Amino acid sequence: MQFNLNQNRRKFLKGTSAALGALATGMPLPAQEKPAKIKPTADTCILLWMGGGMAAPDTFDPKHYEPFKKGLDVNQILSTFPTIDTAVDNIKFTQGLENVAQIMDRGTLIRSHVLPDLGSILHSRHQYHWHTGYVPPVTVAAPHMGAWMAQALGPRNPAIPAFIDIGQRYNSGEREELKAFHTAGFLGSEYGPFLIPEPKDAIQTVRPPKGMSQERFRRRYKAYRKMVEASPAFEQADDFQKESLLRSVDNAYRLLDSPAAKAFDLELEPKESYDKYNTGRFGQGCLLARRLTEAGARFIEVTTEYVPFLHWDTHENGHTTVKRLKAEIDRPIAQLVLDLEKRGLLDRTLIVLASEFSRDMIIEGVPGSTARDQSRAKTDVLKEMKHYGLHRHFTGASSVLMFGGGVKKGFLYGRTADKRPCLAIENPISVEDLHATIYTAMGISPKYNMEIERRPFYVTKNGEGKAVRELMA
Repeated sequence: MQFNLNQNRRKFLKGTSAALGALATGMPLPAQEKPAKIKPTADTCILLWMGGGMAAPDTFDPKHYEPFKKGLDVNQILSTFPTIDTAVDNIKFTQGLENVAQIMDRGTLIRSHVLPDLGSILHSRHQYHWHTGYVPPVTVAAPHMGAWMAQALGPRNPAIPAFIDIGQRYNSGEREELKAFHTAGFLGSEYGPFLIPEPKDAIQTVRPPKGMSQERFRRRYKAYRKMVEASPAFEQADDFQKESLLRSVDNAYRLLDSPAAKAFDLELEPKESYDKYNTGRFGQGCLLARRLTEAGARFIEVTTEYVPFLHWDTHENGHTTVKRLKAEIDRPIAQLVLDLEKRGLLDRTLIVLASEFSRDMIIEGVPGSTARDQSRAKTDVLKEMKHYGLHRHFTGASSVLMFGGGVKKGFLYGRTADKRPCLAIENPISVEDLHATIYTAMGISPKYNMEIERRPFYVTKNGEGKAVRELMA
């Protein structure tokens, strides 16, 4: 929950209603049968989310490359960028990821992450599924991975929110997609994300408005709390919902009054260091993630932000867009890894880069489609540069990068076919098993659960996720 005393009453009440609405199932109870404890290899998890569908053949799983030329058969195009070397002999990337390529000897690359089609390949369903481990619709509000970690492990530093979401604004995307980023589900608001839509303005979320005295701030806080208690949604909620929301408000207030709030101030970062990260909002988010890791955050998500038909949602001008995105993510990701390594934090920090699915070149849609994509000018041969790129949603295989937190170094897992369809043909890994691997690294059993509606609800679907031990050192 973002604690912003400047937000207007309508926005506040809307946010409160949403927070409480997710908790309509009442108080979750501890599991009657607790799984065996797992020794963690990581204390903090950073999820770098490529929202919109990052095309593996144009990033971390290069295939046959054909440069743009008019009249080129689209069926010949598998990658739209040439291959480059990495620090590991048997691992290649695509052009534009040179900085990440040089740190590949610190991490593991998965090329065989397989997503289900879920009846229809939609961002809303896949982003919700990836973040929660459950396919919508679900009879109860499934918690985000970060909320589970906050609940199961608690904060590393009591002054720093255990679950922090960076980069996804409230007024972009679609309602269902935003649920994927912004929900604690039935666990309660106190385990929900502390929202930082604009990394450069993060400090504004954790300090009183300029010119406000501490005494006036305390009075404003008391008024804010009363507003929570007087909201219609609050009055209709059960005791658990009320207590959870009030605890989240109190936690936010405690942060504002803590020296730990300095971690949110990017202006305190030396200029030389700041400039290394400053490729835009995502780069600033990576810098903020590093500072928050140092301060004791438990789970941090940094997203390139999901907005329909923008960023990694490359339905139009795919190649040009991905070239821009690589310039935004390449240096900050590498710098994040190097900085954590330099500070002795990488070994206990698990960094995961992922996306809801991959993409293919095959032209999608039909002539006359209202979608803002290449189907407006359906063609089997390239006529314009805007057609050059990977457009079609593809779930048969996607790439995941992992660094630190006990994963192997310079390791390649899984393989995809070299010809279309580029399906995973070795060591496919599901969302459930990938989540189980991440949870295990953090010391949480894949069978960890809470009882809700008189039945257990697990961190991995039905508790069946299995950690991929081959990924761990």
